[in-house]
Amino acid sequence: MKNFLVKTIANAGALAVAVWLLDKITLTGDSTGKKIGTLILVALIFGVVNFLVKPIVKLFSLPLLILTLGLFTLVVNALMLLLTSWLADKLDLSFHVDGFWTAVLGGLIISIVSWALNVILPDGD
Repeated sequence: MKNFLVKTIANAGALAVAVWLLDKITLTGDSTGKKIGTLILVALIFGVVNFLVKPIVKLFSLPLLILTLGLFTLVVNALMLLLTSWLADKLDLSFHVDGFWTAVLGGLIISIVSWALNVILPDGD
């Protein structure tokens, strides 16, 4: 449970950095508290998408991953971010990613920041 909480906090922090750096990834809300709540819910959705959907997509795209020496992972990460944005829209959360190339750059930022936060934050053994 502690590991799940740490990963969710890392995802929320990584998403916050992506929202802060990229104008086309938007998170709107009336107050800071509402934005933080939305960010945590989006981080939960992003975690579920990465846990359930990403392995299946990676399995089916394995030839492309091998052919591009792993660079196709950027496309897979972008698709997971776009799927998260779509699900957030369906759940009436104020998080939106505008465009594929924004999602590619956002996925790269989220991957780097999430990795760094997972190194810093304690691991739940």
